[in-house]
Amino acid sequence: MSTGRGQWLERGAAGLGLARSLVIYWRPGRQPGLRRLYGPFVRPGDLVFDVGAHVGDRTLAFAALGARVVAVEPQPLPLAWLRWLTRGQPGIHLEAVALDDRPGSARLAISRLHPTVSTLALEWRQALPERHPGFRRVRWEDGIMVPVTTLDDLIARHGVPAFCKIDVEGHEARVLEGLSQPLPALSVEFIQGALSQAEACIDRLETLAAYEYNVVAGEQRRFLWPRWRPATALHSWLQAGAAGIASGDLYARWPRPLAGSDRT
Repeated sequence: MSTGRGQWLERGAAGLGLARSLVIYWRPGRQPGLRRLYGPFVRPGDLVFDVGAHVGDRTLAFAALGARVVAVEPQPLPLAWLRWLTRGQPGIHLEAVALDDRPGSARLAISRLHPTVSTLALEWRQALPERHPGFRRVRWEDGIMVPVTTLDDLIARHGVPAFCKIDVEGHEARVLEGLSQPLPALSVEFIQGALSQAEACIDRLETLAAYEYNVVAGEQRRFLWPRWRPATALHSWLQAGAAGIASGDLYARWPRPLAGSDRT
């Protein structure tokens, strides 16, 4: 295959991957559901961090709730889309970096056809295709060096967020290692085949504050349980297999009262 043809195919695969993400995350009716989900956590004028912003569906949901948003995305193609999507919105600030437990630089492994699973987490990337059926055909063909910073650095420059969404494909616990103070509320992704990573996130959060937790399964926009649960209950749930849920997000809150929700 000629170099020119190979580059054309690579660009085509990357474009297809971005298009796939747009179909998933920008399908009709999704934005109202996201606003309902995040409404109890985000008030007008609040600061929100969207770590792993990808194609910006949650970034715009936060902005629609009146928040100032710091959207963190190191991948060049999604970042270009984000710049176009958020043009003319001064309340949204883009950070073209990845997050880790310390500043510097790191290699980001990129999947052309599945850019949503691009990651800094080497062990997660190596193990998951054997443990999770949905990853058996995923390949990380590309890699680029990206600048890296920490949550503490973002807070020093932008302020303490009322809510922080973290979706960084197996690197969530490392991101939390770069945080030295409790946040009012946040979410981290979990996935079958790597549930120990979610447990590590809980352990890290519990060194900062006594949080309570709930779960959103997959791309649903409602909580799994009517009552929030302590860390011990979440550990037990994860160790029992997370009810077989393929992936989702763990939500943690502390101790700020949340509008329209119970504290039990």
